[in-house]
Amino acid sequence: MASSLRILHVEDNHLDAELLYEKLKKSNLVFEVRRVATRTDFLTALTQNAFDLILCDYSLPSFNGPDALALAQENCPDVPFIFASGTIGEERAVEALKAGAADYVLKDQTARLGTAIQRALHDAGERRKRKQMEEEIRRLAYSDPVTGLPNRIALNERLEQFLRADRESQSPVALLLMNLSHFTDINNTLGHKNGDLLLQKVGQRLKRTLPDPALVAAPSGDRFAVLLQGDIKQATFAADLMLGTLREPVVIEGLSLDMEATVGIALYPTHGQDLDTLFRKADIALSLAKGSQRHYALYDPARDHYSSERLALIGELRNAIKDNQLVLHYQPKADLKTGRVIGAEALMRWQHPKRGTIPPVQFIPLAEHTGLIKPLTEWAIQTALRQIQAWEKEGIELTVAVNLSARNLLDPGLPHQIGRFLKEFGVAPERLELEITESVIMADPARAMDCLAQLNQMGLRLSVDDFGTGYSSLAYLKRLPVHELKIDKAFIQGMMKDRNDAAVVRAAIDLGRGMGLTQVAEGVEDQQTWHGLIALGCDVVQGYFLSKPLPAAELARWLHWLRERLPENKPAGSGGR
Repeated sequence: MASSLRILHVEDNHLDAELLYEKLKKSNLVFEVRRVATRTDFLTALTQNAFDLILCDYSLPSFNGPDALALAQENCPDVPFIFASGTIGEERAVEALKAGAADYVLKDQTARLGTAIQRALHDAGERRKRKQMEEEIRRLAYSDPVTGLPNRIALNERLEQFLRADRESQSPVALLLMNLSHFTDINNTLGHKNGDLLLQKVGQRLKRTLPDPALVAAPSGDRFAVLLQGDIKQATFAADLMLGTLREPVVIEGLSLDMEATVGIALYPTHGQDLDTLFRKADIALSLAKGSQRHYALYDPARDHYSSERLALIGELRNAIKDNQLVLHYQPKADLKTGRVIGAEALMRWQHPKRGTIPPVQFIPLAEHTGLIKPLTEWAIQTALRQIQAWEKEGIELTVAVNLSARNLLDPGLPHQIGRFLKEFGVAPERLELEITESVIMADPARAMDCLAQLNQMGLRLSVDDFGTGYSSLAYLKRLPVHELKIDKAFIQGMMKDRNDAAVVRAAIDLGRGMGLTQVAEGVEDQQTWHGLIALGCDVVQGYFLSKPLPAAELARWLHWLRERLPENKPAGSGGR
């Protein structure tokens, strides 16, 4: 053998021990032995030394073989254990083998001891190889090959451990997903080898910053995950720590890289009770975090466009148009100089047969994400034109505004479709107004301006809605063929109390006037604001002080009431409240 065989021998009889060693020498075994005779000495030897083999007598004055085997199985189960005894019988020997002994040799048959040892050592070596292979397979199955951190499978096991330990109280568990910004650019620029090195360094930083019992993992690509027991407070604290690991640049190939990241957070049991659900919710929170100044976000069901309830609504929305579940309410707009109602904004409502009235904020985003916005907008325009036609027969002449989304404005067939609707209902183009937001314009400025130019040539009125909330369309505003600016209600409602809001409103009114555009103030809710807008020279107002959105028939009755009771040139404020 290349090195001495280290043997721990449990034997109280010196003569028996010497005879056994002689037999080992005749078997050409090179060995060194430590002999003990008491339980205490045996346990001390097991815990303080490493041995290749244990030989043990079955019967000792203060100790016995089965106890020694049990201790060996507990402390060093991979070390082969052989009984060498004159008192062990066949029945005891079978029991010993079942308990984990590698073999047994009677003292009067020690000629086969060398063979028994060789076989036991060989079998132990094979077991070690299998164990190493199993450990390697488990490592590959449960760890990320790049960073060496636990992978998604390991995350799932840890979550199950948390849940099994705390089924009844359901203490909160947080899953945090971290995504490295611009990692693809770095990977493509410096190469995949350096990209992997970057991931390894970031993983090491996270591991140092968030030690056990928090589990730092690498579930996929450039994403890291942390699973920890804790509520929102602990989760947001951990998110700050994760982001803090990137405050110092990461040095790769002598190049100092300033890294940024975002973190999404989901909580058990509030947001989900299994890893797949928590991953989906944390992933959605991650997308929300990209627009957050803190660079992390907690999952928000109200902003989840993929929840099961919303998916159900999508299916039901497809049938809402043909089943006549949609209605338009109309919020009037008044000329500030005369108080005369000159138009109305069409606002969609969904009269769901089971859920009741569903406001547009709940289903319009769904329509925009699924392509249903096109038939929905076509229905709104057709319904508005039909209502304009009906009102004209009653002697009511109003301009009706319909909102357009980015998908509508980028549809090359929109102008032709609207032209066909105008012809179908016999409505003059100037009676229909189309409202667009700054963000809609900026989605694709060139295509948006081309579409707006066509609509303008057809004679339709065009309005920029929520003006003041955007920041990038001012450069395009002078080139857009629009007729009206609607100042966002967030500024209107604060203008009498907040100097900054008042300054924004004044600037918007001056800008609109300078460009020859009508200025409309949204969200006017009191007489003080009404008079404040008159003083600023605003043209048109819209809001609850004038009237809430009304069904078509109710708006017609209200307008007739106004004509009978209010002088032509007196403000109509509060008439519909």
